[in-house]
Amino acid sequence: MSVLAAVILGIVQGLTEFLPVSSSAHLILARAFFGWEVPGAFGLAFDVALHVGTLLAILAFFGRDVAAMLAAVPSMVSSTPNTPARLAQRIVLGTLPVVIVGLTLNDVIAGTLRSPVVAACALAVGAAVMFVAERVGASRRGVDTVSWTDALMIGCAQASALIPGVSRSGSTIAIGMLLGLRREAAARFTFLLAIPATVAAAAKEALELRHLALPDGTATAIAVGVAVSAVVGYLTIKYFLRYLAANRLDVFAYYRWALAAATFVWLWRA
Repeated sequence: MSVLAAVILGIVQGLTEFLPVSSSAHLILARAFFGWEVPGAFGLAFDVALHVGTLLAILAFFGRDVAAMLAAVPSMVSSTPNTPARLAQRIVLGTLPVVIVGLTLNDVIAGTLRSPVVAACALAVGAAVMFVAERVGASRRGVDTVSWTDALMIGCAQASALIPGVSRSGSTIAIGMLLGLRREAAARFTFLLAIPATVAAAAKEALELRHLALPDGTATAIAVGVAVSAVVGYLTIKYFLRYLAANRLDVFAYYRWALAAATFVWLWRA
C-alpha cells in the first residue's frame, strides 16, 4: 500500500468513524472502488492501526470525562453514585450487547457480511432510521439523564453497527433521539460508549497479529494511518458536536441514500 492510499484511508476512517455514515462501509467501498484490497497480515494490521488512531482521537477529546469516570470507579458500587460514576455505569451496561454479539457472531460478520451489497443495503436502512428519528424523537434530554434502559437500547444499536453500513454513530444517535435525548447528548454518549468497544476490538485484532510477520516497509503506511485517522477524527468530533447543536441529521441520511444508490449502480455495471 502506498503512503497516499494510507493517507486517504486514514482520512476516510477519521471522518466516517464519527459521522453517521459508517466507517466500515466506506473502507469496504473505497477498497473495492480503487482496488486497494490488502490481503493477509498487513490488511488486518492496517485496520487495527486506523482504529487505534480514532481511539486516540476520542481519548484526547474526552480526556476529562474519561479521567472523571476512572476516578469515580469506587463510587460505581455505591448506593448514591456521583454523576461520573452513573455515566460509567451506563457505559458498562451499554457495552455488554456489542461484547456478546462480537463474541458469538464475529465469524459470521467477518466472513459473510463484509461486502459492498450488505454495506449498501445497511446504508439505506440506516438512513431511513435517522430520517424518522429526526421527526419522531422528542430530543430534549441531556446525557446526565441516560437511564439503564436507555443505555441498554443504545448499546444494542451499537452492536447492530457490527454489520458494515449500519454506522455506530448513526444507529446510536438515532436510537438516543428516539428515546428523547438531544442530538449532541446522544452523540456524546455514543462517543464515550465507543471507547471500551474500540479498545476490546483493537486488542483482539492485535493478539491475532502477535505471531504474524508483516512485510518489510509497512511501518510507514501503518504510522501514517494512525496519525491521519487520529487528527482527522479529533477534528471531526469537535465540529460534528457543534453541528448537531443546531442542525438535523437529514444531510447525512441523504448522503447515505446517494452512496447506496451509487454502489448498486456500480455493482450492476461491474
